[in-house]
Parts: sequence; structure tokens; C-alpha cells
Amino acid sequence: MEIKSLANTGFDTIFEAFSKAFADYEMQQDKEQLRSMLKRRGFNADLSFAAFEGDDIVAFTFNGIGSFEGATMAYDTGTGTLKEYRGKGLATQIFEHSLPYLKEAGIRQFLLEVLQHNTKAVSVYRNLGFEVVREFYYSMQDNDKITNQVKTPDIPYDIKSIKIEVLSAAAGFGDFYPSWQNSIESINRAAVDFICLGVFTMGQLIGYCVFEPTSGDITQIAVHRQYRRQGFASLLLERILELNKYASAKVINTDIHCESIIAFLEVKNIPILGKQFEMIKRIV
Repeated sequence: MEIKSLANTGFDTIFEAFSKAFADYEMQQDKEQLRSMLKRRGFNADLSFAAFEGDDIVAFTFNGIGSFEGATMAYDTGTGTLKEYRGKGLATQIFEHSLPYLKEAGIRQFLLEVLQHNTKAVSVYRNLGFEVVREFYYSMQDNDKITNQVKTPDIPYDIKSIKIEVLSAAAGFGDFYPSWQNSIESINRAAVDFICLGVFTMGQLIGYCVFEPTSGDITQIAVHRQYRRQGFASLLLERILELNKYASAKVINTDIHCESIIAFLEVKNIPILGKQFEMIKRIV
């Protein structure tokens, strides 16, 4: 068995390993969905590593590289091990193998998210020196079960498509800093996959949403505090549901301390399905 970079590995081989490693998961991804996910999360093949048996990948970590909260970081965009190779510590070996290469590339922090009920993985990451920095909820609901009662605002408004660059003017609309996969940098990596809508009154942007219609992922949705509780977020959600090509809508990585988004999703009958830890390790 050999641990090495994925720099010279074809995408078909990567997809096959991913599919086998996550074959027992409820949610599956086809080849184009995986390609889109890796692009959005900044996948860097040169700085991603896997354990090989001959030409076959048996365990892997796909690393994204990018800027997050002002620092250049590595991000675990997918770690998996084929069922018959689990319990051998391969994920730990791959991670430790990657550290010198990440450090040489100028990376000083490694970021990941892990489901809290995956206690085995959480324990592994803690033993590797990762620390919890935030906790996130993830929520999902079938489109036809979402209860989105919309009231007409008392002030004139217009909803229209906007360019992602416009969102720099709305940086303070949200109540928490988006996670890696929901950040503006990640959205920009796969901009053609997203729809971005803005709500305007008297020419002023007062709310917006960014979503991926092929996956139902509501990546960001926010309204300026001065204009909340007037129906603007519901109007944006209405447009999202009209344009959504997926059977359900999901909201991943909402900060557990953000009462506004939690209350909004509860009213819309988009239930919380679980929690994740956001964890960081300093690379020294």
C-alpha cells in the first residue's frame, strides 16, 4: 500500500473511490454532482492524498485550498475509506502524510466539518489536534411540505437577479460568517451553478439569496435588520421554491446561535436534521 498525492489521478478513479466509500450513505452523488461539489469547495488534486492498492484508491482525503476568514487554509472536502479497509487507521495516516506538503505550500490551518453523531470520526480528529470552533445545524424538507405563507410588504419592492459581486454591499446582512462551502469564495468557484436574487426598495438592496437549483441547496439567505419581519425572506423563499429543480430544499451549516435563521426555518417547516462541528487544526 502506498500513500501519495492525487495529482496524476484521473477523475474516473476518484469518482469510483468516492462512490464505493459512501455506498452505504443515504444521499448519493453522480459524477457531475461530485465534480461540481469539488469545484465549489476548492479541490486541489496536488495537495489531496490517498492510500493506493496498486492503481486502486482504498482511502482518501480530498483537500480544498482557499481563503477563509482572511487566512489561507486547507479544507477537508471529503474523507472516505472503502468498507473492507476501515479500522486500519488509514485516514489518520493520510492526514499525517499530508501535513509536510501542506506546510510547504504555506498552509497553516486545516478546517473541516464533521457530523456530531459520528463520534468515532470526532474522536479521531480530536486526537489529531483539531479543536471545535463552531457548531452548525443542517436542515432539509421536501418542497411540497414547506409552509411558506407570504405577506405583501407595505413598501414597494422589486426582486431581480443580481451578480454575486453585488453581495459585497450586503456583507453585514447575515448574523454569522458563512461556512467554507457557503462562503462567497466557494460560490464564485462555481458561479454558473447558482442563482442569486436580490430584493430592492427604492433602488436599495435590502435582502438577497443564493441557491443551487440542481441540488436544492439554499446557500445564503439574509435580509437587512431594518427590513426584517416584513415578508422579504418569505418572498425570496417563494422564488427559490419556484426555481428549485430538486425535490427538496436544504440549508446546511447554520450557526446554532443564530436565532433568526433557526426561527425562520422552524416557521417554514424546514426541520433540523442534525448537527455538525466546525473544527480547526493549526499546522506548525
